[in-house]
Amino acid sequence: YCDISRLPEKIGKMKFLQLISLRGCENLTKLPDSIVKLGHLRYLSLTGTSITDGIPRGFGGLTNLRKLYGFPAHMHGNWCSLEELGPLSQLRDLAIKVLDNVSATSFAAKARLGAKEHLTYLTLGCSSKLGDAGLISEEGSISEEEQRRIEEVFDELCPPPSLESLDIGGYFGQRLPRWMMSSKALVALKFLRFLTMDDLPFCAQLPDGLCQLPCLQLLQVDHAPAIKRVGPDFQGPYHHHCHGHPSQAGAIFPRLHRLEFIGMVEWEEWEWEEQTFVQAMPVLELLLLKRCKLTRIPPGLVYHARALKKLCVYEVQQLSSLKNLTFIVELDVFHNPNLESITNLPRLKKLTICKCEKMKFLHGMPSIQRVGLEDYRMETLPRFLQNVSPKHLLVDCSRALLTSIATAQSGTEWDKVKHIQHVSAYARDGPNPRKWYVFSTREPENFETNIIGSSSKPGGT
Repeated sequence: YCDISRLPEKIGKMKFLQLISLRGCENLTKLPDSIVKLGHLRYLSLTGTSITDGIPRGFGGLTNLRKLYGFPAHMHGNWCSLEELGPLSQLRDLAIKVLDNVSATSFAAKARLGAKEHLTYLTLGCSSKLGDAGLISEEGSISEEEQRRIEEVFDELCPPPSLESLDIGGYFGQRLPRWMMSSKALVALKFLRFLTMDDLPFCAQLPDGLCQLPCLQLLQVDHAPAIKRVGPDFQGPYHHHCHGHPSQAGAIFPRLHRLEFIGMVEWEEWEWEEQTFVQAMPVLELLLLKRCKLTRIPPGLVYHARALKKLCVYEVQQLSSLKNLTFIVELDVFHNPNLESITNLPRLKKLTICKCEKMKFLHGMPSIQRVGLEDYRMETLPRFLQNVSPKHLLVDCSRALLTSIATAQSGTEWDKVKHIQHVSAYARDGPNPRKWYVFSTREPENFETNIIGSSSKPGGT
């Protein structure tokens, strides 16, 4: 993270140098030719540099490299930098960028990723084709020939069975690589624990075989505007009927702890009805849904994900209700314009609601401990607060509403929250989000505010 524009050419004389990190050096555009003499080099990070065509020939001689980040897939005439990766058999971590530069599958094959038996971390990246809204930008238009080429290039970048973490970014093929879309091929990735796919402008289908990966703990899909439906095949085949009870043997997504679907802006349907044949997602603890058009949480998820502790629902445009989520203990709902009701969450302890203007009903939360409410535009406290009895209520609101709350027994807002043991309400003042406050405790009785003065009991000024 400094402004250097080059490394000294004589760096090759530092025979025993093992680590070079150039992360964030944006002015750096090439590596010196003598870097190929650093035979003991184990770690090289080019992440955040402007190196796109500055990989010297002979780089493949650095056979002691264990970790290599930000490596550019540069084409120059009949030569491609990917060829230099072929001999690097000791690599543990590898991040390749601008793979859209690769003109032929033969160059990708020469990287010999599948033969790197120690490789555990892999990032495959292309240049983004999406705009700020998460949709394909005008500059991101791609021909069918370009899509077919990138599909074929990625087909040749099949990782070895040792892989534990895979990140795919900016991939603009219509289908994912064959080694991801084939259940048989995916089975080979038996140690894969973390899978993130970001910026997939044209992929319309998620892989079906992911559910069978025995070690997968995190699955994140971020910015995939072409996906409109997630079908039952994503959850995998249902078999091994067990007289109405899920089977522990052969569970699908058996170790998945965290599932995140972000920026799937056209996603409308998650088809997953209740099934009682094979257990699904038995250890899932966190589910994040952000920026999509889902109308409901699928019943199959509600039925199977019995370890689910936290649900985050952000900017889900068409969702009107959340109900019967009997296992979650924490729920965040932010910026959901049509959400009206949240009901039957018997184990819920913490609820945070932010800018859900149509919210009207809260019911069936006997275990609730904390409720957070944030909306600087609301003029009155919602009446649904009278239907829950948390120990703690946190409100971030406008100064006008805070003033109404501060009048306590002489105002209409106090009746909505006076049954709550601890109330903390705040209003912002310029850059200070919580300059003004009201603090209230029901037992022992106490009331404090700095917006119209302070007093030790409700109703004072």
